[in-house]
Amino acid sequence: MGGKIVASGQRGKRGKLAGAYGGCRPAVGLAAVRRPGQYLAASILASFMTIRFSLPYRTTYGQRLVLCGSLPTLGNWQLADALPLHYDEATTRWSAELEVPASAGPEISYKYALLFEGGGVVWEWGNNRTLALPPSPVYTHQDVRDFWRAPAEAENELFTAAFTKALFRRPGQAPGAGSATPAPAKKAASKSKKAAPASATVRFQLEAPRVDSHHQLCVLGSDPALGNWDNTNPLILSDAAYPTWQAELALQSPEAELRYKYGFWDPTQHAVVQLEIGDDRVLPAGTAAPGTLTALHDEGFRYAAQPWRGAGVAMPVFSLRSEKGLGVGEFSDLKLLIDWAEKTGLNLVQILPINDTTATHTWVDSYPYAAISVFALHPQYLHLNGIAELKDKAARAELTKLRNELNAKDFVDYEAVMNAKWKFLKLLYKQEKKKFLADPEFQKFRAEQAGWLVPYAAFSALRERFGTADYHQWPQEFRTPHDLDQLTAESAPDFDEFGLHFFTQFHLDQQLRAAVDYGRRRGVVLKGDLPIGIYRHSVDAWTQPELYHLDQQAGAPPDDFSTTGQNWRFPTYNWERMAQDNYQWWRERLGHLARFFDALRIDHILGFFRIWEMPENSVQGLLGHFSPALPLHRDEIQRRLGWFDYGRLCEPYIRWHLLEQTFGNEAQAVLDEFMVADQYGAIQLKPAVASQRQLEAYTDAQIAAQPERSEFLLRVQPGLYHFVNEVLFLPAGNDFYHPRITLNKTASFAELADDESRRRLYDDIYVDFFFRRNDEFWREQGLIKLPAVRYATDMLICGEDLGMVPASVPGVMHQLGILGLNIQRMPSNPATEFGHPNDAPYLSVVTTGSHDMSTLRGWWEEDHVRTQRYYETILGHWRQLAPYYCEPWVVREVLSQHLYSPAMWAIFPLQDFLGMDTQLRRPNPHDEQINVPSNPQHFWKYRLHLPLEELNDAVGLNEPIRALVEASGRGPAY
Repeated sequence: MGGKIVASGQRGKRGKLAGAYGGCRPAVGLAAVRRPGQYLAASILASFMTIRFSLPYRTTYGQRLVLCGSLPTLGNWQLADALPLHYDEATTRWSAELEVPASAGPEISYKYALLFEGGGVVWEWGNNRTLALPPSPVYTHQDVRDFWRAPAEAENELFTAAFTKALFRRPGQAPGAGSATPAPAKKAASKSKKAAPASATVRFQLEAPRVDSHHQLCVLGSDPALGNWDNTNPLILSDAAYPTWQAELALQSPEAELRYKYGFWDPTQHAVVQLEIGDDRVLPAGTAAPGTLTALHDEGFRYAAQPWRGAGVAMPVFSLRSEKGLGVGEFSDLKLLIDWAEKTGLNLVQILPINDTTATHTWVDSYPYAAISVFALHPQYLHLNGIAELKDKAARAELTKLRNELNAKDFVDYEAVMNAKWKFLKLLYKQEKKKFLADPEFQKFRAEQAGWLVPYAAFSALRERFGTADYHQWPQEFRTPHDLDQLTAESAPDFDEFGLHFFTQFHLDQQLRAAVDYGRRRGVVLKGDLPIGIYRHSVDAWTQPELYHLDQQAGAPPDDFSTTGQNWRFPTYNWERMAQDNYQWWRERLGHLARFFDALRIDHILGFFRIWEMPENSVQGLLGHFSPALPLHRDEIQRRLGWFDYGRLCEPYIRWHLLEQTFGNEAQAVLDEFMVADQYGAIQLKPAVASQRQLEAYTDAQIAAQPERSEFLLRVQPGLYHFVNEVLFLPAGNDFYHPRITLNKTASFAELADDESRRRLYDDIYVDFFFRRNDEFWREQGLIKLPAVRYATDMLICGEDLGMVPASVPGVMHQLGILGLNIQRMPSNPATEFGHPNDAPYLSVVTTGSHDMSTLRGWWEEDHVRTQRYYETILGHWRQLAPYYCEPWVVREVLSQHLYSPAMWAIFPLQDFLGMDTQLRRPNPHDEQINVPSNPQHFWKYRLHLPLEELNDAVGLNEPIRALVEASGRGPAY
């Protein structure tokens, strides 16, 4: 059935209704509403409620508003059938009326959209609105007075889980979900009861997550029912639907103009401790009428304080040290770090990826970004005593002995740790198996998580059975997953091979969620890390190979981390295939992460715009290209450059004098073994060693056969890789080409025949290609892919946007409410040596460094000339000599400067906090660096040098940190 629509006036022309990115989510349909002109008996008419929707909005020519929602008259969530709103010049409000039967259900869900004449659409921000429908005849009319929820507003991020589930979680609410209504003041409680139907009833409703957990939201105003502005007699709003606050009352003077404001009520003081700023809110005289529920759905609270800002600490879980650990940080240690954060006034703990990376059972698996499953957690983080106590005395004694040995080491001995973990995990599984399998909690876990848990258990057991994670080397019948439920069934004779992994993942999940809840109860956010890629020999590649380009490699172009680029060896994503099911894999991945985290760092967010893609035969990153991109056709290159010679531009440029410069006295030996020269002086690599992977394989084979040659072969290998990279263009197929990154630094470029060719190649082609040609195209790519990640959950999303950043990236991130990253020594402006924290936008994170960089103290010692410039220009010590070492007072100055930044978050590596204390910090700062990106074989072994128990007792460090944080204004709600 249709609906009776009453409206007047129209603004702008009728525009085309179109689908929208970020549109309203489908909702369950409700009972139909009455069609215009339909005859109904009086007794039936009484069962209808008239609802008037309105909101103020200043449009421009050609724009108009519609209301889309769960009723047929609202389009049943189909934008093309949405209800048009009409504009009243006198009130500057858009409005429409409809009649809804009492049988329509308990509520309506709806949302506003702004349509453009040319076909564009902008949905208002936020979740679908809901409107309760009390049964007739309580009210015959509802007057719903909304406000437009503007997208891309900084305050919108306060509605994410970081704030609603942790920082401002209401007392009495279950961690992460649910709600509770605190006992209101007696005087206010009586007012919050619903009024009699014949009265002029007003519902006050405000969306406000930023409320101190000890305060309640209230409203007071000019009507006697609102206390006549008496701040000891307001109406207390309920937080039962937090972050929505609401209450209803009957106005005592409905014929008069109502002026009111929202404020914060302190139940301990029995008074309003703060009123919002700005003009009074106004309900015009006569608007509220008997028999009508006037729903004032107001916009956000108007804070007197500056936007909320917080501070946090970053440290990988594996790097944590506690007295109860087993040579590595464990999920239970997060509670100790949360305790420390609470003591120092910090609001957030940030960690690195925690997924299982077990592929080779060697130290190589220490790399946390090479997950064999994007869902499974790493067994190294399991606290064995948190499962059960070993009943075997000898085993208990052995575990104690190993714990003492592994904890005595100053680094994470990955292989020794994992050997110990697996040994005792198997004993615990055998001991607890019967009880574990009968546990209702495990049965629930297995049923809910079966989609990833069963394939993971199968993959892990088969990896052990066949001695490799490379499923291409498994027997043919297992190379493609099938019948996995049957394979892993408890009735199977080899079930224990799989059951061990069910057991491990269940207890990992239990222990991590316990740490998360511990943090939420203390107002500390746990922030996770989303790797951009997947390991190529992983559960994900095994079960869904169609989602990836397994013949390609992902990485990063040259930057401050690595002059030859980075090759992560991850397959790249098949975005076209992923789009077919609306990025279901990504939405499931994010949904699973939200099980543990209220905030998330997206590693290398630039990959959602374009990824650096290399052919499988590359070792280094210089022969990569951005994918997707708009390559250049041969004809375009010839037109812009003036000539095109495939051999000169696309094949390695090798000449004898370059070999001498690179290899010196060994040039001839290199030429004889690896290359061939023609009669014109051009030199080519032999076909068997023409790629970097071929050179790598040849070198490994030669060293295995003739170990005495290893020194020579390893010495010349980098130079040979260099010559493979000596090209100016990379073929892209069908006579299209990508310019090689940093081509202006090649000998091939330097030895072009004339200056004009160099100028045209670099200025006209290279700069345009990387910094202009693809920018709009990449913006569109980001807007297509990122919303699936951003809106899959309610987590606060931060993007690691370092490196070669397209100009369109910051705008897209701001539009989607994704926080950026600002590192002082890696400014986004390439013309600036150092960034200043004061220049950071609000929706961002400022930090002194990341796990891919040296610590503040380590960086200080790397280049004293650069440090001197920083000391003078950034810290303001003009014409003063910078200290040789980064003294504690210098660390304090740097941290303080970041804390006073306008950025929402200031998050620092724990090593930099420790740098404030001479007694506690590590003697050698270079031992504190977690990763060296230029080294693809880096061993991730950094471990905190003092136990967290000791750190919690370090009053001499903790109190100064807290004082710095408090002085900067970070942390309090307002």
